[in-house]
Amino acid sequence: MNNETVMSRGIQNVRDVVYQENSPTHKAGLVIKPGNWEEEDPFLLMAEDFFQRGTFGMHPHRGIETVTYIIDGKLEHRDNKTGGGELNPGDVQWMTAGKGIIHTEDPAEGQTVHSLQLWVNLPSDKKMTEPRYQNMLAKNMPLRQEEGATIRVFSGSSKGVAADTKNHVPVTMLEMVVEPGKTVTQDLPGSYNGFLYIVEGKGTFGSGNTEGKKGQVLWLERATGFEKSEVMIHATDKMRVLLYAGQPIEEKVVARGPFVMNSEEEIVQAYKDYRDGKFE
Repeated sequence: MNNETVMSRGIQNVRDVVYQENSPTHKAGLVIKPGNWEEEDPFLLMAEDFFQRGTFGMHPHRGIETVTYIIDGKLEHRDNKTGGGELNPGDVQWMTAGKGIIHTEDPAEGQTVHSLQLWVNLPSDKKMTEPRYQNMLAKNMPLRQEEGATIRVFSGSSKGVAADTKNHVPVTMLEMVVEPGKTVTQDLPGSYNGFLYIVEGKGTFGSGNTEGKKGQVLWLERATGFEKSEVMIHATDKMRVLLYAGQPIEEKVVARGPFVMNSEEEIVQAYKDYRDGKFE
């Protein structure tokens, strides 16, 4: 492993998110499509949703974490473990489903919520961990501030500014607001795999100055063999971009509906446990 050089990462690919109307109350686009388990490890999928009250009922999860970022609207959540709460624009909820939880997310009455929900895989020895919620309100998260840039640290760190978020899988999650003409650099362990999603504006990214704009996902080049890496982000228009990067798990993924395990047998068991009331 190269312990001295900091690798400046480029962008591996850029993709437009394509939206579809799933129902009169729900429009969605896949930022990360499920199935590319090795390439996108430890991330499983990300959905960008526009939805109204009553879209999602109570539903179970096992073997994953969900990370929900609110772009617009007020989201109320309820579950069978903690009761619930509400999230506002800029807030994040980090839910560890672990061995099993039943929950729902519902916009406040009369509102349309615009959100991003990422599914993070759990390693085999954490699949059956105890469920937990971490509600990370924007106003409480640590900030890294530079001239023309504000970086809110939801998980991991940014140039020494660190969040105390609990992770089963090491993940860096940042919200970056960058003014036109400004450039910021983000440090990442070389082993991390990650991507950027542009919520507003446009800019150039990485060592090759790859162009990106609102509604595009940009996957980072891997930095295999380097202990340290960095990625450069330059705003041409005022830009809000989210960065997610994490340590790959490198285990077999078997996914069925809301359950993500390591084998078909574990999936069958998950459905049986749910039917038998063991998620209660």
